[in-house]
Amino acid sequence: MAEAIDIRELNIRIEQQSAFITNLIAGMDQVIVGQKHLVDTLLIGLLSEGHILLEGVPGLAKTLAIKTLSQLIDADFNRIQFTPDLLPADVTGTLIYSQKEEKFQVKKGPVFANFVLADEINRAPAKVQSALLEAMQEKQVTIGSESFPLPKPFLVMATQNPIEQEGTYQLPEAQVDRFMLKVIVDYPTIEEEKRIIRDNISGNRKEVRPVTSAEEIIKARSVVNDVYLDEKIEQYIADIVFATRYPERYGLKDLKDMISFGGSPRASINLAKASRAYAFIKRRGYVVPEDVRAVAHDVLRHRIGLTYEAEAGNVTSEEIVSKIINKVEVP
Repeated sequence: MAEAIDIRELNIRIEQQSAFITNLIAGMDQVIVGQKHLVDTLLIGLLSEGHILLEGVPGLAKTLAIKTLSQLIDADFNRIQFTPDLLPADVTGTLIYSQKEEKFQVKKGPVFANFVLADEINRAPAKVQSALLEAMQEKQVTIGSESFPLPKPFLVMATQNPIEQEGTYQLPEAQVDRFMLKVIVDYPTIEEEKRIIRDNISGNRKEVRPVTSAEEIIKARSVVNDVYLDEKIEQYIADIVFATRYPERYGLKDLKDMISFGGSPRASINLAKASRAYAFIKRRGYVVPEDVRAVAHDVLRHRIGLTYEAEAGNVTSEEIVSKIINKVEVP
């Protein structure tokens, strides 16, 4: 009975704290046509301190989405266009000698912002990718002998183009794992496409005004951490991740030869965090199995290694996740 009251109290608290989510989604809808899933995943990343890797063809409002979100939150936004000649110092910053002061001064790079868009991350060499990924992991940057903390909230959204692979540097599997979510951005529907044409031809661009602050987001994150995660849901999350490692234990013998490696404990942690954030967005104080299922593809698709047989048979990690979700017993 006590637990039921706690949940009720938590629900009321979340109802109050998550009011700004409605304003954020409304603000995004004014600028971004469709792409509901993209907006949701941006909010999940923001509320659970995770970073997002977006994959989609050019022109699907990936840049516009994160720029709009930063304007709605009244936060700093920087865009880094990754190119083959980029250096790590172009991302993190460097020491510059000042003749006037007669000493070296720190010049911070574009990574020092609340929202960082790493455009076409697979265009830059490994050294540059590592510099950004280290900043994402450590939430700080070392320039010379000094370490500087990155601002809060700090969200990196990296994009990669799936169609043009010439002159690109694939992100190593171990580094892709640092992204909480990998989101596939798809084409709009025909109705949405017509609205996009209409909005762009009329030229009446909506002006974006802040609806919340960075402080509000940091406060909301602590509330997200209070979202109730039942033991049964924990078991469900562990089962899903274990099924990526040992599919034969879950009656998925046919997947054993398809998977070269499954999700790490990082997959379980991120699945739990993303489920909590999704429940918060849905204005709920507790996680239900549907929340886990809603975020499972985005959390797991880049954490499952495919064998040669899987690639030869055109089996994708997407299909593997779907089979696992449909097979693992729901609590």
